[in-house]
Amino acid sequence: MPIASPEAYAEMLDRAKAGRYAYPAINVTSSQTLNAALKGFADAESDGIIQVSTGGAEYLSGPSVKDMVTGAVAFAAYAHEVAKKYPVNIALHTDHCPKDKLDKFVRPLMTISQERVKAGQEPLFQSHMWDGSAVPVAENLEIAEQLLTEAAKGKIVLEIEVGVVGGEEDGVENAINDKLYTTVDDGLAMVDALGLGEKGRYMAALTFGNVHGVYKPGNVKLRPEVLKQIQDAVGAKYGKDKPLSLVFHGGSGSLLSEIREALDYGVVKMNIDTDTQYTFTRPVADHMFRNYDGVLKVDGEVGNKKMYDPRVWGKAAEAGMAARVVEACEHLRSTGTTMK
Repeated sequence: MPIASPEAYAEMLDRAKAGRYAYPAINVTSSQTLNAALKGFADAESDGIIQVSTGGAEYLSGPSVKDMVTGAVAFAAYAHEVAKKYPVNIALHTDHCPKDKLDKFVRPLMTISQERVKAGQEPLFQSHMWDGSAVPVAENLEIAEQLLTEAAKGKIVLEIEVGVVGGEEDGVENAINDKLYTTVDDGLAMVDALGLGEKGRYMAALTFGNVHGVYKPGNVKLRPEVLKQIQDAVGAKYGKDKPLSLVFHGGSGSLLSEIREALDYGVVKMNIDTDTQYTFTRPVADHMFRNYDGVLKVDGEVGNKKMYDPRVWGKAAEAGMAARVVEACEHLRSTGTTMK
């Protein structure tokens, strides 16, 4: 199937919320990690979301270019082509974009999609994230409202973050403290500014103790009930059941029971990056340690081309990451739910 159309993406998100499951949103940084994610979704018979961060996009543009828009456009072009061969729907998304990078990343990409839509084509990306967690809530929502207007013109879903995710990602670091919990008042203010779809479609990353980075299960103090409290408050005010489509960030140290509880409260997308990075790299390390005298020219020998051929260890890396994507689909209950 091709990359999901705006209509197909909307249906994916609606089905997920109604079915109490979520799509893994897999961060990628290369054609190899993209291919691994695609294989994982196909193996799980799950639709999915593949995303690129500002750092990932810069990396994709090449070490001598370091241009986020160039890298993102190149990634999307490759993804649009190779995804056609897989029997699942895939949405493309850009991950955390702070205020100082909006004009160098999200806004130019939105303009590209708007121009494509005007020409009768589909948007380049299906959704973009504005990360306003580092600015006051009022400013966060003011910028979000402006971006939502632009996103709607390009048939794009906007993702916003109201609250703070702890830990570090792409050089942005936040302390682990009480600010990690979005309040009911913040949720109501968000809907007051952005509506419930009439101004454009959006997803909300409400924080409930989430932390980016590497943590053992149980070390992250999540309170999924925060999501329910906000859903209930917004639903009571507007007369709707679970009106918000929510996003789960920083889930590496989460218990499965906590993940599943968050799904019950309206989470439709969960970001996965740290775990897939490891499962991509781990088989490469194994290959290098086991075949050191083949990948290196030791003691004047010539090595073994079959061992240092990037396709050999690259296939192992992709297989390892694809397996983790399958596991993520199982955890998030999306296995077997593809809209074939």
